Amino acid sequence: MHNRLYFTDHHHQVREMVRDFADQVIRPSARQYDLESRFPWDNVKQMAELGLFGIPWPEQLGGSGMDYLSYIIVIHELAKVDASHAITVSAHTTLGTSPIVDFGTDEQKRRYVPLLATGTVLGGFGLTEPGAGSDAGGTKTTAVDRGDHYVLNGSKIFITHAGVGEIFVVTARTDPAAKQTHGITAFIVTKDTCDLTDTTRVGIGHDASLPKCPGVVAAKKEDKLGWRASDTRELVFQDAIVPKENVLGPVNNGFRQFLHTLDGGRIGLSALALGIAEGALEASLRYTATRQQFGRPIASFQGVHFALADMATEIEAATHLVYHAAWLKQTGQPFKKEAAMAKLYASELAMRATTKAVQLHGGYGYTTDYPVERMMRDAKICEIGEGTSEIQRIVIARQLLGDLVD
Repeated sequence: MHNRLYFTDHHHQVREMVRDFADQVIRPSARQYDLESRFPWDNVKQMAELGLFGIPWPEQLGGSGMDYLSYIIVIHELAKVDASHAITVSAHTTLGTSPIVDFGTDEQKRRYVPLLATGTVLGGFGLTEPGAGSDAGGTKTTAVDRGDHYVLNGSKIFITHAGVGEIFVVTARTDPAAKQTHGITAFIVTKDTCDLTDTTRVGIGHDASLPKCPGVVAAKKEDKLGWRASDTRELVFQDAIVPKENVLGPVNNGFRQFLHTLDGGRIGLSALALGIAEGALEASLRYTATRQQFGRPIASFQGVHFALADMATEIEAATHLVYHAAWLKQTGQPFKKEAAMAKLYASELAMRATTKAVQLHGGYGYTTDYPVERMMRDAKICEIGEGTSEIQRIVIARQLLGDLVD
């Protein structure tokens, strides 16, 4: 599947480069990383060397100087092979780096973006809290002004790269008297990584010269259903000292900033979900063409035709939704509704497609000998992360109704 409307020759070259890398490097090791729930430092280092962590950022900031569509292609192709690797790039880029590029001062960009764009360190985004999920305005983490710095207390949960990353954009309440969605400010916080004894990470993921914020710590790693090779933990602030120079954007404007960040993040996650669905279809085509029952390949049976045809048709539709939203963002046009549509449809498609893929594989699909069970587990979080399917429907409806209703 590819999108002829938006791809240039350059985009085709990017796709082939990432596709080859995913097939040759990620595919042979993805199963083992998933089984061991182990972060793939070896592969992450190679992704950094390819420039995959800085695809949409300008070269003067350490990036690859490509466009946003190229970045979406990267996520799409990685996810066809393994979603954990795809979310490592996606969360780092659209959630960890993008807010600094979009809202940072020149000094903040100069200090942090080159480290992130080159993959020297990994980044993340801290929004969700124990009592603030879909109700993101219910932030309880506090930031108290102490003159030349803020003191942060609270925690963020389900944070990608909390254990392996060093630079995070987080939100905290700076005005407790303000309304729920007001009085929230974004901060750049830095922390020491949990484990520098892992020899597989030599040369990536740590910068000893980067000033750290005391009191920022990562808690126990989550034991997840899917994305098991991706690092997910709670990020805790215990009287964390964050310099005033680390305030990102205007004070008390953090809510608007993270809504903007999530809009872009949803396009990345929709590309990831699309990749999972397409990977499930490709695995199903290979399996049904070779699996023999009743003396012939099961791909010759009409019932199998129906399942494959439905998967392919929905993937084609999702492809257009995803790349249209990406094109709108790249060309500077409004994209909130289209991003929500792409995320909603692609994430729910990923569950439908992977469920069908497991069914087509029969009993083998339920084992770790085939990748479709991992794809099915990886697909579920796509309906939850960066705004649930229910939240996407609310966003879409509000965009459609506009000022027609209060």
